[in-house]
Amino acid sequence: MASLGKIARRTFLVGAAAVAGGVAFGYYEYRKPYPNPLKKGLASGEGTFNPYVKIASDNTVTIITGRAEMGQGVFTTLAALVAEELDVALEKVKIEHGPASPAYYNATALAEGAPFPLFEKGMVADSVRSLMGVVGKFLALQLTGGSTSTADAYEKMRLAGATAREMLKSAAAQKLGVSAASLKTENGVVTDPASGKTLTYGELASAAANVDPPSDVPLRDRGQWKILGKPQRRRDMPAKVTGKPIFGIDTHVEGMVYATVRMNPQPGGGVGKLDITDAMKMRGVKKIIALDSPYGKGFAVIADNTWRAFKAADAVKVEWENGPNPRTSDEIAGILDKTLAGTDSFALRTIGDPDKAFADAPREKIIEATYDAPYLSHAAMEPMNASARFKDGVLDVWSPNQSPTVVQIVAKRITGLADDKINVHTTFLGGGFGRRAEPDFSDYAIRVAMETDGAPVKVTWTREEDITHGPYRPVARAHYRARMGDDGMPVALTGAVASPSPMVSAVGRIMPGLPMGGPDNSIIDGAFNQPYSIPNYRISGYKAPIAIPVGFWRSVGCSYNAFMHESFIDELAHAGKHDPLEFRRKLMADYPVATALLDKVAAMSDWKNAPGPGRARGVALTIAFGTWVAEVVQVVQEGSSIRVENVWCAADPGLAVDPLNFKAQMMSGIIYGLSAAIGQAITFAGGAPEQSQFSDYDAMRMNQCPQINVEILENSGHLGGAGEPGTPPVMPALANAIFALNGQRIRALPLNKTVSFV
Repeated sequence: MASLGKIARRTFLVGAAAVAGGVAFGYYEYRKPYPNPLKKGLASGEGTFNPYVKIASDNTVTIITGRAEMGQGVFTTLAALVAEELDVALEKVKIEHGPASPAYYNATALAEGAPFPLFEKGMVADSVRSLMGVVGKFLALQLTGGSTSTADAYEKMRLAGATAREMLKSAAAQKLGVSAASLKTENGVVTDPASGKTLTYGELASAAANVDPPSDVPLRDRGQWKILGKPQRRRDMPAKVTGKPIFGIDTHVEGMVYATVRMNPQPGGGVGKLDITDAMKMRGVKKIIALDSPYGKGFAVIADNTWRAFKAADAVKVEWENGPNPRTSDEIAGILDKTLAGTDSFALRTIGDPDKAFADAPREKIIEATYDAPYLSHAAMEPMNASARFKDGVLDVWSPNQSPTVVQIVAKRITGLADDKINVHTTFLGGGFGRRAEPDFSDYAIRVAMETDGAPVKVTWTREEDITHGPYRPVARAHYRARMGDDGMPVALTGAVASPSPMVSAVGRIMPGLPMGGPDNSIIDGAFNQPYSIPNYRISGYKAPIAIPVGFWRSVGCSYNAFMHESFIDELAHAGKHDPLEFRRKLMADYPVATALLDKVAAMSDWKNAPGPGRARGVALTIAFGTWVAEVVQVVQEGSSIRVENVWCAADPGLAVDPLNFKAQMMSGIIYGLSAAIGQAITFAGGAPEQSQFSDYDAMRMNQCPQINVEILENSGHLGGAGEPGTPPVMPALANAIFALNGQRIRALPLNKTVSFV
């Protein structure tokens, strides 16, 4: 079993290697920024100050966000960071995603993945986080994920706005013959208070862009904010509610042809016999090609519209070869059991001596439980799609993706082109949830484009193709064990979690051949790093050898670990005859952020007073992606079914840059989690997924949606995320509420295998 010391040392060495390769020979090399990609293709009279700001002579201010807008509001929030310091009105700026470029690297995603709980500070933890941030810069992945967009941008995008502001003031000072320090800025205008003279940003842009940027620009205190910390109008909403062509599936390029794909539904399986005779006779069909990619093997149909491509694909006669994976869900469960029975495990945080604590425990003091979570599909509303054009030695890809630089990596591997010949155009995303961090849909579009003689092609998947091809949220099984003391409080707790590694799976697809050994904290995320003070404590992870493609589903490992860990905590509370909320409060007494959230959610839900006949409540608290979240779910019995009636959520992200949008994201995560908890699962038969449409993989409907109330606290001192933290605690809170309602302790998701819901 790996110890924390070994893991910390290994992580340190990885970071040190990156430092030695790019930093140690000169600190300047690390501090040196990546080239500004906006300098390429500037319009006449337009100036760029850094990768985030362009200003034109007509006073058009363009802010580049560099992160994918998939409904989470990042388009607006990140632009607000720049606008605040630049002194421009948010509603008047133009906002763009920007090009694929290492200048928009996400260092926080890697730093936040350090193998330490959020609340663990100190030299080792802080050093490893810092080093992983350095590695993040050198990896230079432009990534929207891990609920890190705002945290990663918070300082550097504010600094970009402040630096541009000071450069504009310097240019104005030269024109007016005054000191830059004497000038004021407001609403895109520089003013000299002494003379009353003004110059617009547009008038100054060209000259200001050539000013040497100041090396040290102070950022404004929160008390000076005009935009940040307040709700802002979402800049993406007008286009969405009026049906503007903003999503990948809306892409249209002159001369476009259309295609769809059919890939072997058995992961890793090949193509046996392929008969395209009947399909090629169908109206509008231009070409049918074989596809062989790290993401799957199958074929693509190219036609003069999408519907005809779909119908022709149905007419292709194909015999799929069997894949190498387990044939059924029962076989998968057997592998998880065998994995848990093995000795190849790792632990990232061990408190006390759990083995010794259990050695002399009376049997009546031992509580054990096994929990299960299934594979899950992302099921984004916009099916997977991408468009591409390969012409005259240049590749253009229009893709609703979460990582443009990963699309570049894949495109370079397929075409052999240099980066400057690959243009990635990131569109709005009709739902991401981690699914669009995968480049498979872009990969297929690029391969098809190489067969269309220079014509642009839009490749659209059917819903069935989408749901039956993952990559999925991993399946997981966990065994928990606790020793209870005479006071009804736990003396020791251990958990063993078996699951395939999403990190190994995803990296293996994106960068085939790259070795991926060592611990994967995503397997036990949401369990090992929770704020419980138990004298003897250990959560162990076991990598299950199942090659079914898995990846990053909204909240990743937290999504199943929170269900298992918080359900078991609830079991201990009832076994010890404690109120579940007060039980948690005692175990988290060392963490005031947690107890404040529990107090808040207790007040919001009126926890101390029984909810009335036929109703019950359950509670859960988790830290996920830098944000502490406590949730209470109330259910009501309606005939033979259960309705989820209310959800109360208290969240502490340290700072809510846009409070209204933060609440909206909590609500979104809650609904996403409830959908999974109530009735979603991907099961396997004959080596392939059994679910293929919303008819057998449904989401929560409007008539099922509970009342949701969210309140924000800002005590943690750490800027956390918003997109994912609302999802993990709602699943165990619902299961705990059902136990409080009818005494059924459900240890396997989805819950509708045991009870029915309205």
